[in-house]
Amino acid sequence: MSHSPLLGLNPVSEEDQNALDCAVEQARAAVHAFDPELIILIGPDHYNGFFNDLMPTFCVGSEVTAVGDYLSPAGPLNVPSDTAVALAEHLMDAHFDMAVSRRMLVDHGFSQALQVLWGDDLKTPPVIPIFLNAVAQPTIARMSRCVELGQAIGKFLDTLPQRTLLIGSGGLSHEPPVPTLQHPDPAVRERITVKQMPTVQERAAKTERVKAAGMALANGEDWMKPLNPQWDLQWMEALARGELSSLCAMSEASIAEAAGNSAHESKTWLVARSALPLNTELPCTVRAYRAIPALIAGYGLMLMHTQQ
Repeated sequence: MSHSPLLGLNPVSEEDQNALDCAVEQARAAVHAFDPELIILIGPDHYNGFFNDLMPTFCVGSEVTAVGDYLSPAGPLNVPSDTAVALAEHLMDAHFDMAVSRRMLVDHGFSQALQVLWGDDLKTPPVIPIFLNAVAQPTIARMSRCVELGQAIGKFLDTLPQRTLLIGSGGLSHEPPVPTLQHPDPAVRERITVKQMPTVQERAAKTERVKAAGMALANGEDWMKPLNPQWDLQWMEALARGELSSLCAMSEASIAEAAGNSAHESKTWLVARSALPLNTELPCTVRAYRAIPALIAGYGLMLMHTQQ
C-alpha cells in the first residue's frame, strides 16, 4: 500500500477522497476479518531514523518507536523482540548481511500503514518492522535482491504457526522534495548525514515545504516531476500475477527516470509479494489505484492472500 505524508493536509477532490476512503475501508475490513497474529511491515525512511552517516540497505527492528511526523502517530510499536531477532538470524543464515536496530526510529513510512488499518493509538498485533533504504544511493536495494529477501522471509514464516500479514508501505510513482547528497547546500547535506531530531519549528517548516510541493504538482508546475499512472498500474499488475521477472529487468536508473526518485519505495511491495508463492496469480480481494498529485502519490492498495 502507498503512503503519503500529505494525507489529511492537502485538499483533494471529493471523487479522489471517496475512492481513497472506500479502498482503505475495504482493506481495513479484510485485514480485521483475517485477524493477523503477526505483521511483517517493510517500509522506507525519509531521514527521520536513518541517515547517511551509516545507511544500511535493510534493517530489522527489535525495538521501534514512531517519531510522529506530519499527521502520523508517535510512540512505541508492538514489536516481538525475540521473533524479530530470530528473523534476523534466519536471514543471516540465508546469506543476507542484515543490520539490526535495537532502538529503531521510524516515520510515516511505517506508522501510516498501521494508523490507517488500526487507528492512531498503534494498538496493533505484534509487528516486525524491516527498513528498506529507498532514498540514499549507492545502497538502495536492488530489485532481484528484494525478491530474494521476500522469499527468505517467506521461508521463515513457514516455520511459524501465526497468521501473518505482510505489508509493503511505499511508492508508487512520486518524487517529493527529499534532498540527496548532491544538494548544493552543505547545510542540507549535513542534515541528511548526521542523525539528529528536528526542532518543532524545523518539523513544521518541512511540513509546509512538502505541502507546497504537493499543491505545485496539483497545479501542474513544471519543477515537480509528474506522477506516472501507467508505470504504477504495470507494477501492480506484475505483482498481482506474481510475474516478477519483468520488474527485475528494470534498471535502477529507469525506475527514477520513469516514476521518480522515490519510486524505489515500491520495492517494499516487491519484498512483501515475494514472500508469497511466485509465478502464480493469487486471490486479490482489494485492488485500487488513484493518481493524486496533491498528495504527491500514485496511491495504490492491493490485498492478496494464499488462503483457499
